Order: sequence, then C-alpha cells, then structure tokens
Amino acid sequence: MPDQDRPTVPSDLYTESYFRTACEGYQEFNLTEGDHLSRRLAAAFELAEIEPGMAVLDIGCGRGEILRWCARHGANAYGIDYAAVAVDMSAAVIERSAGIAQGRIGVSQANARQLPFPAQTFDRALMFDVVEHLYPWELDEALREVYRVLKPDGRFILHTAPNVWYDRYAYPVVRFFRTLMGQGAKYPRNPREFLVDVNAHVHVNEQSLFSLRRVLTGAGFDAQVWLDSPPQRWDSEPLGQVRRLLFHTPPFRWFFEREVFAVAAKRT
Repeated sequence: MPDQDRPTVPSDLYTESYFRTACEGYQEFNLTEGDHLSRRLAAAFELAEIEPGMAVLDIGCGRGEILRWCARHGANAYGIDYAAVAVDMSAAVIERSAGIAQGRIGVSQANARQLPFPAQTFDRALMFDVVEHLYPWELDEALREVYRVLKPDGRFILHTAPNVWYDRYAYPVVRFFRTLMGQGAKYPRNPREFLVDVNAHVHVNEQSLFSLRRVLTGAGFDAQVWLDSPPQRWDSEPLGQVRRLLFHTPPFRWFFEREVFAVAAKRT
C-alpha cells in the first residue's frame, strides 16, 4: 500500500497551543522556556547518560528543551520533527541557548520514517513521548531508521505514555469507582480524553510493557523495558493498601502503572 494511503496523524494538529497546553512538560517549559524539565522528561533524559562530544538525535523534538539539555551536557544535539511549529519553537530555544550550551545544536523538519542522516551517525537516539503518535506501520519504519543511524555501540532511549493496558483494562475500573464516588464527570468514557481531550486525535498507538519490548525486538534491538508512574498520593488505610498493591505487585502493576520506559541497543 502506498504511504499516502496509510493512516497518519496530520502535522497541523500539532500547534503551538498543543505544545504549550497538552504536550508532556508544558508547564515547566512555559515557566522556564526549557531551563527545567518535567519529572517524566528528566527521568527519560537521565537514562541517556549524555556525555561531552556525543552525537545525539532527538526524534520528535517538539519544543526543543531536550536539545538544550543535551548541548548543556557538551553533546552535539540534532532534533527533527515533522510539525513545522515544533521546528520553529526548537529554533527559538536554540537561539536562547547561545553562549550557554557547550555543544552544537541543530533542528530540521523531517519525518521519523526517513531520517536525513548517514548510517551509524549517533551515539544516542531519543524518542520521548513520540511512539503513541505513530501508527504501527510508521513506528516499524521509524525504528528501522533509528537502527540504521545508531552507532554499533549506541543506545536508544524511549518513553511513551499511557500504558495501553491501563487504558483498556484498568481505566474502566477506575472510572466506575470514581463515578460511584461522585467524580464521574472528570473521567470521560474515552480514556484518551482524560485531562487532555486533544489526545483523542493524536494518540493512535499506545504500548504495553510487552508490546513495546516485542516491537523493539522485531526491529533488531535488545531492550530493557519497564513501567513507572507519577508519584502516588496514598490515601488512608485500607484504600492506601489497595493502591500500593495495584502499583507495586505483578500482575496488577502491569495494568495500573501509566508510563513505559525502554533502553535499547543494537542486537549483537
């Protein structure tokens, strides 16, 4: 099937309003213009272990703050995004980073399915909160491209949310009990509309712990994949005990943990 006949999320859905009101880390970005990262982005960035002199590719660079953090650590960071507004926002962050960043920074408009770089160029490839925006056929092609441009000893770091098992199986249970508690208005029937309704239009491929491991393995990577969640507010007993059980004990945590992280390397 020709690519133009396959499903894809239109790039014009990614507006500046989206990046400033819905995209992970927007509150920190609005306050500091990229000087501080959200808890989730900071956790993903720390996994990359960026060192001076590294060549780093940020796929789906969005607002550009990860590029700034890579360069601040002395790496040469290159970002691509297929949304024109993201390229503009990243370029503005790069301009503000002049004289602060130790490494070089660059950004261009490109599709993750066709990375404009030679083979074995990068020490690190980052894909933070991008997987869920790519249809399965797009993700397969994007992972093949990451494999191509990553150095033999390079590392690929991913983060995606939400865990699809939460949306499919745990969310209906949570919504049922919240409705009984009189809070049902905050829990729409479609979990993609929870908190941020725009995600109903741009989230098309959420992953579980197991599906992300499978797709990475299929693309030629050895990967460590795990689940995490935002810090939880433990209610008074016995509800607190129930929540601890759900978030810390397999198999319950496979359904209730919200975030999926992965660190991958080319299979040897």
